Amino acid sequence: MDKLDQLDDASAATAFRRLVRLLRHREDAQNIDLMGLAGFCRNCLSDWVGEAAGLRKAEAREVIYGEPYDVWKARQPEATPEQLRRMDESMAKNEALEEALDEALDESFPASDPPSMTEPNR
Repeated sequence: MDKLDQLDDASAATAFRRLVRLLRHREDAQNIDLMGLAGFCRNCLSDWVGEAAGLRKAEAREVIYGEPYDVWKARQPEATPEQLRRMDESMAKNEALEEALDEALDESFPASDPPSMTEPNR
């Protein structure tokens, strides 16, 4: 078992909240730059939070951004062609990993699956 899967939920939640607060503070780290370097951004985090918590997109984004997304987005400059190129390259690296990440998440939280998925003959 991966050590990450052994991390208790309270510690993981604390670390996640610290990451989100850092990203709120560092608006100079634009989403396009995060995507180009790491293959994820604030929108990805909000999608994951929304999926896990059953929130609508706007609600999940406000959790991550700390304000309505449109307000935050209005302060951001347009992406340059170079930023877009780096993002495309980075996202190509993610494609091979995405399915494995989804499977790992499903395996780490089997209790979150509805009974029809975990016990289909029930």
